[in-house]
Formats: sequence, structure tokens, C-alpha cells
Amino acid sequence: MSLSTASNFAKPDDAFRAIVEAHRGLSDLESADLDAALVLILANHIGDIGVLHGAIALAKRSMADTSQQQQQQQQ
Repeated sequence: MSLSTASNFAKPDDAFRAIVEAHRGLSDLESADLDAALVLILANHIGDIGVLHGAIALAKRSMADTSQQQQQQQQ
């Protein structure tokens, strides 16, 4: 199985909204705990270590890109 980066949701906005709503009213610590639990549950559901490694790499690149963009905006 390869990492799919295209949306698999019929209504992607509904998926995004569900995640945002799950965090509503939580403290920063509770929100981080929810994210960690959700990641572990979904990683287990995928069940493919190669896909997990690909997703981790993509997430790290995305974070680096975001950080670089923020630095450029501050200049």
C-alpha cells in the first residue's frame, strides 16, 4: 500500500470540521493528548509501517515548509 495524499472523503470539509470540533473546549494539553490518541488509532487502522513512515516524512516536510514560510513573512 502506498501513501494516498488525495482526499478520500466525499465531503472533506466535514472531516476537517469533525476534527476541529473534537478539540473545542479542550485545554492545550488535552488537545495534544487527543491528537496523539487519534494518530495512534489511525496508524493502527492503516497497519502498514511503510505508509506510516511515508506519512511521518510528509508531515515533517510540511512542518518545515510552514516554518520557512513564517520566517519569510517576518522579514
